[in-house]
Amino acid sequence: MMLKLLFVFSVTAVLFLILLGLIRSKVQPKSTMRQRIESLETLDTQPEPFGQPQAAQPEAKKPAGGIKQMLGALATTLTPLRLRPIIQKRIMLAGKSREWGVAEFFGSCLLGAVVMWLFALVMVRGAAYAPVQKAMMVFLLGILGGLMPVVFLNTTIQRRQKQIEHQLPEVLDLLCVSVQAGLSFDAALSKITARMKGPFIDECRRMQDDIRMGVVRRTAMRSMADRCGLEDVSLFMTSIIQAERLGTSMGKTLKNQADNIRERRRQYVKAQAMKAPVKIVFPLVLFIFPAIFVVTLVPSLLYLLKNL
Repeated sequence: MMLKLLFVFSVTAVLFLILLGLIRSKVQPKSTMRQRIESLETLDTQPEPFGQPQAAQPEAKKPAGGIKQMLGALATTLTPLRLRPIIQKRIMLAGKSREWGVAEFFGSCLLGAVVMWLFALVMVRGAAYAPVQKAMMVFLLGILGGLMPVVFLNTTIQRRQKQIEHQLPEVLDLLCVSVQAGLSFDAALSKITARMKGPFIDECRRMQDDIRMGVVRRTAMRSMADRCGLEDVSLFMTSIIQAERLGTSMGKTLKNQADNIRERRRQYVKAQAMKAPVKIVFPLVLFIFPAIFVVTLVPSLLYLLKNL
């Protein structure tokens, strides 16, 4: 009995350590975003007029009880402090900063690992496998269950960023037309956010709310660019800030930004089209050539075998 308990605790400890390493490798952003993450870590220690209290609201509203909260508290206690702002940044990129928290995310990872681990134990209990095979199956299923929230988070980020990339040129064109018609940038943006929907429109609406609450205009725009996590949005916000600071024409700035983003999208599509022949080689060799071989040569082979 003691050996079984020791085995269970050792497998749980090893599973949690490997799960922690996989979460760090999956969730940690690329080196190009390292400086932005470090700047966010330094901003956490400074009093922000707006934004930081909102980031703390979801955890404050959650009740203290519950299995997920208990597992989240346990996971965040055992997780290195450097990983927590990275997870919070990824949750913000997913657009769920007001709904999710770091504790809930880690609690979901740990809960998924425990549930899959128990399911694997029940599944291999009466199976005719070797003990090593049973341990490996339990181990792998536990890791798979723990990585499900990470995969869901990354998928949510990618889907949201694609939606923003598709919506950004349309919003820029509407802003350019409205500004050239005589509206100010704020009035044009207000009309667009009142009639359109989407993740980019939600971020624009949140930026307007931040400005109304007293946040500095440049800070609100840069925060919006950080929440989107896209280079095009960052360049758009930077151009707006520079145009307002230098007093240049807003309509001309918006038109140039729309043309640049459209040109980058065109180049991206061309690059993806050039990669298509390389991607077709694998299914061509694996599926099409064997089918052609079967259709053309098998009847001849059957005919020869029949006449021998």
